Amino acid sequence: MSHNGETSARTSSKGLASGSLGLLACVVLGISTIAPVYTLTGALGPTVREVGAHLPAIFLVGFIPMLLVALGYRELNAAEPDSGTSFTWSARAFGPVMGWIGGWGLVAATTIVLSNLAGVAVDFFYLFLGQLTGRAELIALSDNVWINILTCCAFIGIAVWICCRGIGTTMGVQYVLVALQLFVLLGFCIAAFGQSPQGPALAFDLNWFNPWSIGSFSSFAAGLSLSIFIFWGWDVCLTVSEESVSSHAVPGRAAALTVLVILGLYLVTAIATLRFAGVADQGLGLGNPTIQENVFAHLAGPVMGPLAILMSIAVLASTAASLQSTFISPARTLFAMGYYQALPKRFASICPRSLTPRFATLCAGAAAAIFYVSMRLLSENVLADTITALGMMICFYYSLTAFACVWYFRASLFDSLRHFLLRGLCPLLGGSALAVIFAQTAVDSASPDFGSGSHIGGVGLVCIIAVVILLLGVVLMGIFRWLIPAYFSGQTLQRATLRAPQALEAGA
Repeated sequence: MSHNGETSARTSSKGLASGSLGLLACVVLGISTIAPVYTLTGALGPTVREVGAHLPAIFLVGFIPMLLVALGYRELNAAEPDSGTSFTWSARAFGPVMGWIGGWGLVAATTIVLSNLAGVAVDFFYLFLGQLTGRAELIALSDNVWINILTCCAFIGIAVWICCRGIGTTMGVQYVLVALQLFVLLGFCIAAFGQSPQGPALAFDLNWFNPWSIGSFSSFAAGLSLSIFIFWGWDVCLTVSEESVSSHAVPGRAAALTVLVILGLYLVTAIATLRFAGVADQGLGLGNPTIQENVFAHLAGPVMGPLAILMSIAVLASTAASLQSTFISPARTLFAMGYYQALPKRFASICPRSLTPRFATLCAGAAAAIFYVSMRLLSENVLADTITALGMMICFYYSLTAFACVWYFRASLFDSLRHFLLRGLCPLLGGSALAVIFAQTAVDSASPDFGSGSHIGGVGLVCIIAVVILLLGVVLMGIFRWLIPAYFSGQTLQRATLRAPQALEAGA
């Protein structure tokens, strides 16, 4: 849909451009937000650091709670398609306070990942320029703190500008960028399978798929937290439910399909990378701390030869696409919070031309830029630490939403086997698994040796990031509860009309 076309589009009850996205568009948006090339280059190394060669096992285990939670999201969306997703559904199930906390968890997680996305984009932007011109000094520019920060903020600004032009403009860019990154990622895997292994060879081993072989539960939980991070983003399919065709059904199907496609990509990439590089802590091994910082930046040359520049382009495409699509979730969550008056009404404003929550999008961009600048000045290991902290935030709001599904449908859980499984057992198991991972990672992250080893006063930086973010959310909630009490008294939650439980089957 063109920019001009969006001005005459049908609008949802909140003013968004309804009927703009079909099933394919939602799946592409989900893949774009997950950004498989970006997530793998940033997470493969830290995950190997925790679980060694058991990458496929931890990916499979991480997939299971994601799928179970996605089924719960699908049921909630069938009952109430709402751009606020976790915020709105948690508020319906548990009341305004828990709803606000759920919304804050989503906004915090996306703020972290947006800053991380922009940081990876900066590294690969200057790597691409260096490869293109043959000048190593251009590659080194990403290590200059202030050049890095300014470039990162520029990338965030461009992504915000595109998002503010409308969902149609965003999708026009997404199709090209997603296709490019998937083409190069599969090319990398094929080339890795065709190359001779580097360093100590790793023959294919079914034990890679055995999670019980991981050394300790702490390592398992930390690896799983990172695995959760690389699957995160599929819920954007539900965030755009009010802008999708068949809003009660298509977004839920798109979310489940997105998770399945991503699992296949991850397993192929993990096997190809393990076979080629191994897990040694020297040379090109994935256990090498230098390699772990940015896997594809170091392996693309040995694997792809003169075509390595394509990987730099793919990571740029992946981060650029995800920067745009990831802004959708926090912007629409902030928009929904403004609509229900959990935030000032200004957040609920819609641009009449693009039918987008422009003010909420600008605020999300500003928050991501501020977070990145703060973290970059605070820690040299900002990428690794924010990825781990992000995993904790994801576990928090996903588990809360999964539990909200069970409680929301508590009266109909035993009406049928389908209800018991999809509204009760599946989200309960998925949410419980994520809650355990969150608790274990929260305890472990207090150690100064956790993650990258960065710490303040002997407390791990990952733990500090998570605690500060959660406490900030509680403080802001207290301020808004005092300034705009209508939401917290339950008055504004009556705006939406829910579908009757017996009518959900037709839309599921």
